[in-house]
Amino acid sequence: MTDNILEVRGLRKTFVTRDAAGRGEHVAVDDVSFDVPRGSCLAIVGESGSGKTTTARIVAGLETADTGTVVLDGETTVVRRRGRAARPVQMVFQDPFGSLDPRQRVGAAIDELLRIHHQLGKAERRARVLELLGQVGLDERHAGEFPGNLSGGQRQRVAIARALSMEPKLLILDEAVSALDVSVQAQVLNLLIDIRRQTGITYLFISHDLAVVRQISDHCAVMRNGRLVEEGGTAEVLGSPREEYTRTLIDAVPRPGWVPGRRTGELTPSWE
Repeated sequence: MTDNILEVRGLRKTFVTRDAAGRGEHVAVDDVSFDVPRGSCLAIVGESGSGKTTTARIVAGLETADTGTVVLDGETTVVRRRGRAARPVQMVFQDPFGSLDPRQRVGAAIDELLRIHHQLGKAERRARVLELLGQVGLDERHAGEFPGNLSGGQRQRVAIARALSMEPKLLILDEAVSALDVSVQAQVLNLLIDIRRQTGITYLFISHDLAVVRQISDHCAVMRNGRLVEEGGTAEVLGSPREEYTRTLIDAVPRPGWVPGRRTGELTPSWE
């Protein structure tokens, strides 16, 4: 028995495209394989359209795949059949407002999952709702609020609490902090780090922000055009990348004091 909570082998996913030239095919994920050790955080990074979110959705059971296998906590998932995500995995999306029912109070949104998926009495569910809210830095006051009355950071905390209510062994975070202000982003990242330290949960972290990836992940995989081009420890991959594409991603990150260079022969803008 391996110590991997997740083993992905040979994933391939294509989408049918239609344009003026006619019907075509786009390969979103192409022969992707990787492991996620139990209790760790693997970050998948890459530019938009690299296939990282599609890969995550396949792992979560929210998307189909053409071929490949996903072994989650020792159980093989048939990736060619669409269906509800298995209970050991949950997903937190980029837009917390879009993933919450605006007509449902926060406490009811969490209680609903406990009522459907856990055999708990009303008093036990109420206690568990408050416990989950406390775990993500919220309290009883927030249980009676509607999502529209909360800040973006608070809504994302609610989304995390709902995911944790299912007691997942793997939590997929798809650009889960990218829509937040920098200060709020740091708070949510620290919260996620604390939760992993306290519970031993495993993260699959999808992001384009390399600074965030450095802070939260143990391992890093780089995707380009649907394929994994580099994988290893985060410090190794981002500190001493082997692939030119990885170096390009790192070089694209703005640094303090950076100013845009001027190419030889480029015209001087009229405002200078």
